[in-house]
Amino acid sequence: MDFVAGCIGGAAGVLVGHPFDTVKVRLQVQSVDKPLYRGTFHCFQSIIRQESVFGLYKGIGSPMMGLTFINAIVFGVQGNTMRLLGQDTPMNQFFAGAAAGAIQCVICCPMELAKTRMQMQGTGEKKSSKRLYKNSLDCLARIYNREGLWGVNRGMVTTLIRETPGFGVYFLAYDVLTRSLGCEPDDRYMIPKLLFAGGMAGIASWLSTYPVDVIKSRLQADGVGGVNQYSSIADCVRQSVRREGYMVFTRGLTSTLLRAFPVNAATFATVTLVLMYARGVEEGPQDCEPAQTSHHAQIQQQAQPSSL
Repeated sequence: MDFVAGCIGGAAGVLVGHPFDTVKVRLQVQSVDKPLYRGTFHCFQSIIRQESVFGLYKGIGSPMMGLTFINAIVFGVQGNTMRLLGQDTPMNQFFAGAAAGAIQCVICCPMELAKTRMQMQGTGEKKSSKRLYKNSLDCLARIYNREGLWGVNRGMVTTLIRETPGFGVYFLAYDVLTRSLGCEPDDRYMIPKLLFAGGMAGIASWLSTYPVDVIKSRLQADGVGGVNQYSSIADCVRQSVRREGYMVFTRGLTSTLLRAFPVNAATFATVTLVLMYARGVEEGPQDCEPAQTSHHAQIQQQAQPSSL
C-alpha cells in the first residue's frame, strides 16, 4: 500500500507541477537573439493564448509513464541504503538520497528527454501543422531509430550531476526541517508541517542544482530544429555564457521555484491521505517516537517526487 500511495502522490505532483515545468523548459532553451517570452508570466500567457491550456501539459505522458519505475527505484535504494548505514541521521539521509537519485537516472534521463522534446514541439502554434512526435513513446522510438541507445540517453551525465546531489539535498533538508518543526502524536498541525517541510526541501534541492538543469535542458533540446548547436557539455556551457552571460543559469528559475512547493505539497498531502485511509487514522501520527522510525520519516521515504 505504501508503494501505491507513493505513486498516487507522485502523480498528483506531476499534474500540479507540469505546467510550471513546461514554462521552465521554454525559458531555458529559447533563443537569446529572438526570444519569444519576456519572463515567466508572459510565457504562461503566451502558451495559453497561442496553444490553449493543453499547451502547458505537452509532454506529460513521459513523466507519468516513468513515475512508477522511478518511485520503485527511489523507494528501494533509499530504504536499503538507510538500513545499510544503520543510523537515521541527516547526513545518512543525504547519502541515501544521493544514491537513490543516481540510480533512478536510468529511467529519469530518457523520460525527461522525451518530455523536453514534446514540450518544445509546436511552440507558438495552437494546432501544430508538422508534428514530429505523436506522443512520448513515439518520440523515444524515433530518437532510438536515428541515434541508437546513445541518443535516448542524451543528457545522462548532466542528469547524474543534477539528480545525485539534488536528491541528497532534498532528503537532508526534509529531515532537518521535520526534526526542527517537531512531530507530536496529538499535534493537529502535523500534516501542514510535513507539507511545508516537503515544499521547502524541494526549493532547496532545486536551488542547489539549477545551473546544471539549464545545461541539461539545452543539451536535450539540441537538434529539435534539425541543427545540433552543442558538441559537448563544456561547449554548451561556453556558448551559453558567451552569448548570455552567467545569468543564463537562472533562466526559468522563477517558474521552477513556483512549481517546487505545490508539487511537493500535493505529493505529501496525497500520500498522507492514502496512507491514513489504508491504515486507519490511529496508525498514522501515533508512530512519532524519537527512538523509532517516525510517521513523517516513513512518508519521506515513500513519497519522493520523481524530479523533485
